Amino acid sequence: MSSQAAHWWAQTKSRSLMTTAAFVVLSLVLGGISYYVWSSPTSTVRTVVDAAATAVNPLAAQNASLQKNLSTAKKTIATQNGKLSSLQQQALAAQASTAKQLASAQQRAVTAEKALAQAKAQLASANGALSANAAAKSGASGGKAGTGGGTSTGGNGNGGNGNGGDGGNIAPEPTPITAPSKAELLQPASRYYGMYTEQAPFNWATFDATSAKVGVQPNLVGYFSGWDETFRASAVTRAWQQGRLPMMTWESRPISAGNDSVDAPEYSLPKIIGGDFDAYLHQYAKDIVATGLPLAIRLDHEMNGVWYPWAETDGKGNSINGNSPGDYVKMWKHVHDVFQEEGANDLVIWVWAPNIVNNLPAQHKVDGYLPSLYPGDDYVDWVGLSGYLRPPYKADQSFTFDYTFTPSLNQLRAITKKPIVLAEVGASETQGHKTAWVTDFFNAFSKPENDDIIGFSWFNLAVTSYVEGVRATNDWRIDSRADTLSAFISGITRPEDHFTLTPAQ
Repeated sequence: MSSQAAHWWAQTKSRSLMTTAAFVVLSLVLGGISYYVWSSPTSTVRTVVDAAATAVNPLAAQNASLQKNLSTAKKTIATQNGKLSSLQQQALAAQASTAKQLASAQQRAVTAEKALAQAKAQLASANGALSANAAAKSGASGGKAGTGGGTSTGGNGNGGNGNGGDGGNIAPEPTPITAPSKAELLQPASRYYGMYTEQAPFNWATFDATSAKVGVQPNLVGYFSGWDETFRASAVTRAWQQGRLPMMTWESRPISAGNDSVDAPEYSLPKIIGGDFDAYLHQYAKDIVATGLPLAIRLDHEMNGVWYPWAETDGKGNSINGNSPGDYVKMWKHVHDVFQEEGANDLVIWVWAPNIVNNLPAQHKVDGYLPSLYPGDDYVDWVGLSGYLRPPYKADQSFTFDYTFTPSLNQLRAITKKPIVLAEVGASETQGHKTAWVTDFFNAFSKPENDDIIGFSWFNLAVTSYVEGVRATNDWRIDSRADTLSAFISGITRPEDHFTLTPAQ
């Protein structure tokens, strides 16, 4: 404080000096008190401050300890996750190996049965030859009438002396492609396990890779073709080279057309019925006959929906693509009749395959609608269904086979007693219900009421599309997740489900 400031408080010089001195003394006293307060161990203030500091320090130490423990826990979790992932991979590999071994054992049993049947046939043939020789000897000694024919020298022909070894330079003929008869395929001894991939049967890469993960090979391959394509014989021959029934989904529109596109007036049902495509159909049938191998044709599937140009109405009574009620059956019969004229129906398994009814318009769900689209037992070999675990899910939905398929199966069984194939099947990973659904899917095959289901074909692709205006990707693939793959392996190898099990290569 300056002397001027002190003088302001004291009106005389002597008082000013006294004020200044007092201020100095006061400052020294306050400083001493402060020193005592902060340095004296017995000071109350010091005690309070030290107590607060003592309380804070353990918290800081505890926090540091917790941080260290957290870091250790994170490392432990990461390590355990790695071990869990490794164990899951080992478990899947073991499952696939077991499935492959089971399929191999089944295959050996079939081979043994064939070998036994062949041995029995050879034994019967040998017994027949012995009997014939005995009869010949008896006849030769019994009379002269047979001696004239016995002088033939054909058995002594010298052709055997030719230089046949030179034929080694001739390339061997290719092994002919064979297949079971249509009758054998229609009533299989065990169930079909099929798969759709992006390129099969023209390229087997994805198909074989998925089969290897499962451990067993499908015995059916599904693929799509449009009416702007000629018959692709290579699809059928390549399928049968692998011992697989080809099932072609044949769409009466260009192959490049998108789903939910119903406007294709040049491919309307009345035009097909009227003969606009007869030349195409006759040639197609002739090409099938020329190939000489059977195939299943799923013609214009999901006809009870509202998303394809071969649907008749939109669920509100309005025409789709110029079609009218009754046109679908007329179209089917017309195509079938053309194939009959060319002899192709001896090789074609006709598959009539609507969509499951769950999410259809109310008019298309009623029991009387689906029968109006059925061509009749004389025109159909198998009936089928397209059915998916597909979002968005309903509030009352259960993630089971019964919820997905049973209402539609009940309608099919009321129409016909034909064998049923689940011709297009898949399940989305959305919301995590896929593993449980796959498990229940296979459980259903062992139920007596489903004995008429002769197999399924899985849609093994991931597809991005718009559902109710929202863009979403549904991963339908068998191996979309490790737990999904595990559930599939467990299901396909269940002995009580009677699937044909061939070891994957």
